[in-house]
Amino acid sequence: MRILLIEDDTVLGAAVRDQTVSDGHSVDWVTRLDAATDALGGAGYDLILLDLMLPDGRGVPFLKARRTKGDVTPVIILTALDQVSDRIEGLNAGADDYLVKPFDLAELSARIGAVARRYSGNPNPIITHGPLEVDLAARSILCDGRPVQLTAREWALFEAFLQRPGQLLSKAQLEDKLYAFGDEVESNTIEVHVSRLRKKLGAGVIETERGLGYRLGAG
Repeated sequence: MRILLIEDDTVLGAAVRDQTVSDGHSVDWVTRLDAATDALGGAGYDLILLDLMLPDGRGVPFLKARRTKGDVTPVIILTALDQVSDRIEGLNAGADDYLVKPFDLAELSARIGAVARRYSGNPNPIITHGPLEVDLAARSILCDGRPVQLTAREWALFEAFLQRPGQLLSKAQLEDKLYAFGDEVESNTIEVHVSRLRKKLGAGVIETERGLGYRLGAG
């Protein structure tokens, strides 16, 4: 997934970013709400991690404004505000989960996975697709019972297809999943990674609609 982290604590922000990247996600990290607004205007995100106390404002009004505009991007609040009333306010503003600082990074990973599965329509972390058994929580794949290793970029692309079964994804939409990994996305990057996924998971795992994009195969 491509995740937007909005957190002004540099130590915590770096720890969350590193943990989330190690889980195979791409992360854009900003420290202010105005920068978050700019980021959201320029890219599509699968999840937002939102601190409530930022240098240029509070997270709850920001979240309410996003929801009012029709933004349904999942949001997990990360905050030191631990009163029940704070949690209620955050959830009522449209948050999908609420994690109180200090928190265990492994728990954050689990919460991210749970929210992502709810939005993809797969609350069960185990997905069977043809000969593939995919554990979304463990980020592992068995093909005919044999473990298959994917790189972080390969997983990010394959996860995008799993989250939108049957939906055609354009090359630009898929490139958007890779930009935050830090390396430049070359013009043929998607073709290269799709080819690698087919070699590892089966020729029919991803179908090509020439000139339009790609979709998850029938399995």
